[in-house]
Amino acid sequence: MTTDVQLTHLTKKEGSDITFKDMVEETSVTEESQIQKFFADSTVLVTGGTGFLGKLLVEKLLRSCPDIKKLFLLARPKKNKEVAKRLQEQFDDVLYDKLRKENPDFLQKIAILEGDVGQLGLGLNDEDRTKVINEVEVIFHGAATVRFDEPLKTAVSINVRGTREMFLLAKNCHKLKALVHISTAYSNCLQNVIEEKFYECPLPGDNLIDLVETLDDKIINNITPGLLGDCPNTYTYTKAAAEDIVLKYSKGLPVALFRPAIVIGTANEPVSGWIDNVYGPTGVVVGAAVGLLHVLNCDPKAVADLVPGDMVVNASVAAAWRTAREFPGNHEDAPPPDLPPPVYNYVSSEQKPLTWEKFMKYNEYYGLDVPPIQAVYYYLLHITPSRFLYHLSCFFLHWIPAYIVDGIAVLIGKKPMLRKAYTKIAKFSDVVAYFAVRQWKFENANVQNLFSEMNKRDQELFDFNMAALNWSDYFYSYVRGIRVYLLKDPIDTVPASIKKHSKLRCLHYAFCAILSLGVLRLLWSLFSFVLALIFRCF
Repeated sequence: MTTDVQLTHLTKKEGSDITFKDMVEETSVTEESQIQKFFADSTVLVTGGTGFLGKLLVEKLLRSCPDIKKLFLLARPKKNKEVAKRLQEQFDDVLYDKLRKENPDFLQKIAILEGDVGQLGLGLNDEDRTKVINEVEVIFHGAATVRFDEPLKTAVSINVRGTREMFLLAKNCHKLKALVHISTAYSNCLQNVIEEKFYECPLPGDNLIDLVETLDDKIINNITPGLLGDCPNTYTYTKAAAEDIVLKYSKGLPVALFRPAIVIGTANEPVSGWIDNVYGPTGVVVGAAVGLLHVLNCDPKAVADLVPGDMVVNASVAAAWRTAREFPGNHEDAPPPDLPPPVYNYVSSEQKPLTWEKFMKYNEYYGLDVPPIQAVYYYLLHITPSRFLYHLSCFFLHWIPAYIVDGIAVLIGKKPMLRKAYTKIAKFSDVVAYFAVRQWKFENANVQNLFSEMNKRDQELFDFNMAALNWSDYFYSYVRGIRVYLLKDPIDTVPASIKKHSKLRCLHYAFCAILSLGVLRLLWSLFSFVLALIFRCF
């Protein structure tokens, strides 16, 4: 398999080789970062700081903008853990190792606000609300439920009403300079071409909130399919309604709407390949790597709009800087306040398109070098855009083995687990399929202009230039990151896992051979039976 890795051989410059241009480039590295300057001595509020993107955002702000005065984190207790305990466990992660090394006292800049985006008033007490109103200058609103099958009432409470509560709070913030609302590139997935603009919502956000608060849960669940229409799930539906809230309640506020595509592991910082969830494509890679997922409903020629998490964070930080710079209340030469907030579609399909076929091949190419020790079967993944072939393949590659293995488990007194696992995999695959068999045309001029407006220093510190990303280099780290950070499988187990994978391969081919012989025996028996009938007739 060929890859797009390009090696650049650098030579040392001496004597007459050194030009004036070299001197200019050398000095440009030391120019002042405008983004660091903006965040210096500022107070920032982050919602969703315990999620994947939120963790990266908190780490990036504290490491790359070390002069931040204070960082408020809105968080809620979860799974019988207090907020302080949850965050302590979060900051013990390897993700923050580099930050701990460069700024050992970073925890002193973090202030925890106990609250809940799904509650009225964000669940804040009066004292914390007053702190936010009097101190906060920049807000990153990223809190959301990302479960695609979330009940509509819950999704509306968090994604839509939570957004409205945040904007109502922001209107009272005396020092607010920028508010970045993090949406998704697929909030308007019913459009074939998605521009950097607001779209009309089928049901305005305020009306949707009133609806779910008026009706009981049973009625809401019954009418949910009708409300969604062609929309694939409650996540994209409520994110679209949330954008309607942003448009309506952003009047007079320094707001930016930021839409990232499918977010996956980090490309470079603070560590390459870091990821902490199995959502979307990462779940496909994990399922295939451990030998459970063997077929996926996916168009191999469709473009997979994937974006690394650290680059998404860099772009959102830069969007906050630009919003503050151009807002009329902060800058007298900015556009008039009655214009809608700027929209940023952060995607890879425009500058660095990658098909699902190439995505799978990259993961296979690098993944087979470091197979997980937890693998239960040999790597085998078939992708097809045909719904019929997908279900047919699932029957033979998923369900028949599941019933055989679970049947054996019952006979030997073990707990059957494979059918339950494949039920979850089928549900997950259906969610992924909607985005894997379609593709969209995104416009992202605002993102491109944002990067070009940054000086060289900021482009280095807050790099989000997708055009410069090397997918081959990226996936080399991505598969290793999944192994280490998700599967908790250290690299030193690779020799043992390769031996295990070789055994699984032999087992796979032996099984295929036995199955083939069985099929041939069956066909021969049928053929012999037919021949016998023919001879009897004559």
